Amino acid sequence: MITDTSRRMDDAALVARLRSGDGRAFEELVRRDTPRLLRVARRFLDSEEDAHDSVQDAFVAAFRSLREFESTALLSTWLHRIVINACLMKLRTRRRKPEEDIEKYLPRFLEDGHQVESSVGWCESAETALQRAETCNLVRAAIARLPETYRVVLMLRDIEELSTEEVAAMLGTTPNAVKIRLHRGRQALRTLLDPHMRAGKP
Repeated sequence: MITDTSRRMDDAALVARLRSGDGRAFEELVRRDTPRLLRVARRFLDSEEDAHDSVQDAFVAAFRSLREFESTALLSTWLHRIVINACLMKLRTRRRKPEEDIEKYLPRFLEDGHQVESSVGWCESAETALQRAETCNLVRAAIARLPETYRVVLMLRDIEELSTEEVAAMLGTTPNAVKIRLHRGRQALRTLLDPHMRAGKP
């Protein structure tokens, strides 16, 4: 079983080779981590070219910042944050289409506070549903329909499992703004998934 300690030892040896200018070490790093980092990039970017560009940018940024890498951290975690930042930069710099309003995906309420369409219990928990490939694809498609502002926050918090404070720092906003976007994003996602997840539905 590979432990965090053994990973850090392997990382330390690899980083030492990288810092010494060992070209084969960089090739080894790229070969080892590209598939995993591409999976992350594809979750944020709908263009395969943009995803590959972001991973390449992440490796360049990592190579330039090797002196900042702390041996107490896992190299994979450090690269994960760098590729997310590269994806966010790509989203900021590309021409953005007008963002649709999230309101149409949120639950609607009557004047007395009750929902216009009451929520119905799902036949299984979201956690259990996500373990099934077809449901996983359904969730990904629903997330992709969310406006980018909410989609990115939801992905950073619920999929990449970053803290509220980390997400706020990455997006240049406040933790409270992150919490609000996350709450509304989750509400909208629930609305989109509800027809597929109601009790009795396949």
